Amino acid sequence: MLGTYVNTAAIIAGSLLGLLLKGGIAKNTAASVMHAIGLAVVLIGLRGAFKTEALLVVIGSLAVGTLLGEYLRIEQRLEGLGTKLGSLVRGSEEGFSAGFVTASLVYCVGAMAIVGSLESGLSGNHQTLFAKSALDGVASIIFASTLGVGVLFSSISVLIYQGGITLGASLIRQFLTPEVVNEMSAVGGLLIFAIGINLLEIRKLKIGNMLPALFIPLVYYTIVSLLM
Repeated sequence: MLGTYVNTAAIIAGSLLGLLLKGGIAKNTAASVMHAIGLAVVLIGLRGAFKTEALLVVIGSLAVGTLLGEYLRIEQRLEGLGTKLGSLVRGSEEGFSAGFVTASLVYCVGAMAIVGSLESGLSGNHQTLFAKSALDGVASIIFASTLGVGVLFSSISVLIYQGGITLGASLIRQFLTPEVVNEMSAVGGLLIFAIGINLLEIRKLKIGNMLPALFIPLVYYTIVSLLM
């Protein structure tokens, strides 16, 4: 869990610094910065998505995972959680939920979050999460300075999500083959690309409802291995 703790602390520290800088950034400048970040997020997502070696698995995962997410109304629940957290923060601005949901998704759906948490749980190797911590810490400065205090509370999402994967890794060790991890990372890359689309304000995609797609490759390859 050390890697996840460090990652959580980095987001908190970066968010606090970003909040201190918030008042000194003009609204137009903040919007331009967010669009620039959106372009970078699109690139990161595409690089991850192109790693796929089983395109049909990725397509099927997105379709099935999104159907499940729509049924569970994950996006709506995330926004509701953000709103509730915002109501607990004195002086919280109206955009709390947007900052919480956007930052939570950016920090949680990437390949580094998945692979790093698995490495941390299976072998005690925290190097990937340490590297992710540095990236997330810098990103949180920018996110918090433009999206507000909701970004700070996304550290809770990272702690729960990555901590859960780390603790559960040993239980599913036998099913985490290289192809499973690769396709999970590819699906995560596409979700990151979708986040970039949102940040660029091209179209509002319900990325929260697509989150179950991340774990469909694990389910698929597990079923295949049991039947063979």
